[in-house]
Amino acid sequence: MSDATSVTAEHLDVVIVGAGLSGIGAAYRLQAEHPGRSYAILESRAALGGTWDLFRYPGVRSDSDMFTLGYPFKPWRDAKSIADGPSILRYIEDTAKENGIDRHIRFDTKVTAAQWDSAASHWTLTLAVRTADGLEERTLTCGFLYSCAGYYNYEHGHEPVFPGIEDFAGQVVHPQFWPENLDYAGKKVVVIGSGATAVTLVPAMAGEAAQVTMLQRSPTWISAVPGRDKIADRLRELLPPELAHRVIRSKNILFNLGFYQYCRRRPESARKMLTGLTTRILKDESLVAEHFTPTYNPWDQRLCAVPDADFFKAMRKGKAEVVTDHIDTFVPEGIRLKSGRVLEADIVITATGLQLLAFGGIGLTVDGAPVDLSEQFVWQGTMMTGVPNFAVCIGYTNASWTLRADLTSRLVCKVLAYMDREGYSAVVPQPERVLGERPLLDLASGYVQRSIAEFPRQGDRHPWQVRQNYLLDSATTMRTDLRKTLRPVVADKTPARV
Repeated sequence: MSDATSVTAEHLDVVIVGAGLSGIGAAYRLQAEHPGRSYAILESRAALGGTWDLFRYPGVRSDSDMFTLGYPFKPWRDAKSIADGPSILRYIEDTAKENGIDRHIRFDTKVTAAQWDSAASHWTLTLAVRTADGLEERTLTCGFLYSCAGYYNYEHGHEPVFPGIEDFAGQVVHPQFWPENLDYAGKKVVVIGSGATAVTLVPAMAGEAAQVTMLQRSPTWISAVPGRDKIADRLRELLPPELAHRVIRSKNILFNLGFYQYCRRRPESARKMLTGLTTRILKDESLVAEHFTPTYNPWDQRLCAVPDADFFKAMRKGKAEVVTDHIDTFVPEGIRLKSGRVLEADIVITATGLQLLAFGGIGLTVDGAPVDLSEQFVWQGTMMTGVPNFAVCIGYTNASWTLRADLTSRLVCKVLAYMDREGYSAVVPQPERVLGERPLLDLASGYVQRSIAEFPRQGDRHPWQVRQNYLLDSATTMRTDLRKTLRPVVADKTPARV
């Protein structure tokens, strides 16, 4: 990597990291509410779209409806409410182009480090820029840094070490790095895993593969949902597009939150309902008891949605099978299980989950001291103690990601306006008294538990809690009194009380 090409770094008012669904939405809000501010979106990859450009496996789709996963300012117009990946990517691309956001994106630009200087009241970013001649190191300064890079590693998925995998005679594929033109027609496929990716892959591949087997260590809660919203269809016939979008969005927010609260407050009833619905489709109680009745309660881990029951329909047609067992070892012809059964396979897909990575893996320092994220608290799920002029975008785990992402971007804009109004060049959140701590993401899912200790914490009371309730957040976030918790940062590096 070569040295920085200039002594004087370019300066921008705001830098947004990541040109995915969150980053494009953040840029829209920034342009609308602060049109005079200079900004850029730094994207480490060669294209926008984030998750929806990275994942290219068969059947890739949302597991949230697009009326809530989409932006509130751009109505979703496609027929299906549960959309496929390419349709979502086009939606993001259209949003960027229609609003001139695409002109602010700098591709192949990865932020590797960010150094805050209280005396100068700005961030100095170290960038790794991919050029025709290789990687080049550059620097850039900005007044405010906003990470919309998500919470997982784009370059590495979670890949457990499977005994004997080197002996397998077939092909091993990780969904995060799907090879172009993978030929699985007429072949035996084993999908290891039981999360959203696995239950998406199985029906998508079942049409062409000879047989698709999903191998899970333990069951996951799976719920069939309509791929098309008939009520939404009718409302779009009767109402103008903008009004229809608002009504449908509100309907879905209320329904999804209500269902989540029902699962959390009446878990036994929710268990009976979900197993009953699955039994009605599969018509086999013993099959449901063995493979689709988890030991944990609904929404202890994220619920997997399957549009139009496609996953279960593939099973009923005999094109797909679910096996609940543990891997003993890979063998040349497939996978031998602890039970002694051998699953024959030509292709094994390791849908074993994501590898969490806090905010794009940027190394943060404040006035020369490295920031230990695990020692910080998040305020409003947006800014962090000890780190001035820095915000992160963290969506909901129990609802559409974009619902909170958009609230977060609006709050960032409010913080910027507050700083202008008060004449502050830098602010940092500071609790008024000691906080009790909880994990940032309060889910039992394996991919969360593996790495959540590396993330900042949430507190035990508002506004230091990361609440999973859009109605509460939408009612309070933009009304929050910033004077109570945001402190101006002075040159001696000590947050001053207002």
